[in-house]
Amino acid sequence: MDPQTAATAVQQPGLLVQMVPFLMIAAIFYFLLIRPQNKQMKETQKMLSELKSGDKVLTRGGMVGVIKDVRETEIDLEISKGVKVTFARTAVQQVIQKR
Repeated sequence: MDPQTAATAVQQPGLLVQMVPFLMIAAIFYFLLIRPQNKQMKETQKMLSELKSGDKVLTRGGMVGVIKDVRETEIDLEISKGVKVTFARTAVQQVIQKR
């Protein structure tokens, strides 16, 4: 076997074979990071759109209260008897008790 034939017999792996590890890493990132985050974001948007008067909620700042009025971007939260505070609708972290 001459040296030219031996050199051509040992070829570099194809482009597809070289890309497989990168594609696997991208798939892992998608299924472990991106997909769950998108799912959680959709659930949060649904929860915020379904807020109504009488729901007991927890805000991101740790304030617990009952919703008295719901507007497009704001809610009025009664945190104590007769004490109402206005919050941005996006400040609600979770609904503790639905009406």
